[in-house]
Amino acid sequence: MFVMGNFLGAVARLLDLILWAYMWLIIIRALLSWVNPDPWNPIVQFLNRVTEPILAPIRRRVPSWRMGIDLSPLVAILAIYFVQWFLVGTLRDVAWRMR
Repeated sequence: MFVMGNFLGAVARLLDLILWAYMWLIIIRALLSWVNPDPWNPIVQFLNRVTEPILAPIRRRVPSWRMGIDLSPLVAILAIYFVQWFLVGTLRDVAWRMR
């Protein structure tokens, strides 16, 4: 049973790392949107391609603020934190109990 516990612990760590990296990609994209970067830049294109699948549905559901402020990165980061606290925490607890 300890093998399954170690596996779940590894999955929890990997998921936590992926969510952490994705959160930073969203933060970088939000910061870059303030300076209006070159849309043909490969880094900007990569950030748009990676983050748009999450931000676009949020943008459709959450209206922009009065001054046109896009709140979708903030909502996405809060959702990532929730998944980290709930799902990753639950996987870690289950893995700990299986050892």
